[in-house]
Amino acid sequence: MLVDKRIPFRYIFSKVKLDLFRVLLFSVLFHILKYSVAEHLPEVPFQLPTILGTSISLLLAFNVNQSYDRWWEARKVWGAIVNDSRTLVVQLKQFVDSSTYPDGSSVVKKMAHRQIAWCYCLGQSLRKLTPLLPEQEPLLSSQDLDFVNRNNNKPYALMMLHGQDLKNLYQAKAINSFQQVQLDSTIMRLVDSMGKAERINSTVFPVTYRIFIHFFIYLFLVILSLALVETIGIYEIPVLILIASTFFLIEKTARHMQDPFRNKPTDTAVTAIARTIEINIKQVLQEQDVPAPQPQEKFYLM
Repeated sequence: MLVDKRIPFRYIFSKVKLDLFRVLLFSVLFHILKYSVAEHLPEVPFQLPTILGTSISLLLAFNVNQSYDRWWEARKVWGAIVNDSRTLVVQLKQFVDSSTYPDGSSVVKKMAHRQIAWCYCLGQSLRKLTPLLPEQEPLLSSQDLDFVNRNNNKPYALMMLHGQDLKNLYQAKAINSFQQVQLDSTIMRLVDSMGKAERINSTVFPVTYRIFIHFFIYLFLVILSLALVETIGIYEIPVLILIASTFFLIEKTARHMQDPFRNKPTDTAVTAIARTIEINIKQVLQEQDVPAPQPQEKFYLM
């Protein structure tokens, strides 16, 4: 997630440099043609690029709006994960009666650590990286690790272990029926959030829509270049590149927001959010090895 207002120019330029190079090529080409075959170039009225540019602006505005909705939905899903992760641990500490169930404290700690591992595991899975990192494995018991490694969907496997422990707590009368329902509801909300994040990650934004917008931008720039070359001459080249930069940057911004879990500077900061959850849970457990917040990587937060 981009967090610094001073985003390096090289990062911005790297997103559009190839498109700007193409624009430079055909703008120079049209300028050369003006002096060699000027009588054969079509006379383009300014009304044509004006109408086309207005239409493309509306399409880009719609594209950016839809992409932002998709990015913001992903951020809301992880906001719900933060709330429900805290709620789960607080409920466990309040509900589990260690006086009637001697192993209650150890079970609470085990489930709390598993919830921390689940947050990291889900973020890694959404980014299509290694789900369980070596630094998260100590949060799980050897039995949990064996079970998780046998499943393809590792975050879901961790939720299944939560459900089994909740069942054991209820059967041991460490929690009553009402408390069991409350804990089960919290776990189900976490599973629901996981499903929403997976839906966003697996649903591809219509590729044809992106291709058509890209084609129309180039068509607009070609027509605008033909119109400008007859009026402002050599100044057509920098003016066209400046206009092209605006359109292409907006289009690239929309494209990046369409994939909020693509492991890029513009995605949802799932690692930093998982670290925040780890800090909160370990402080609730009154543990000593509380990590520091996720550091900022240059101009973004992972």
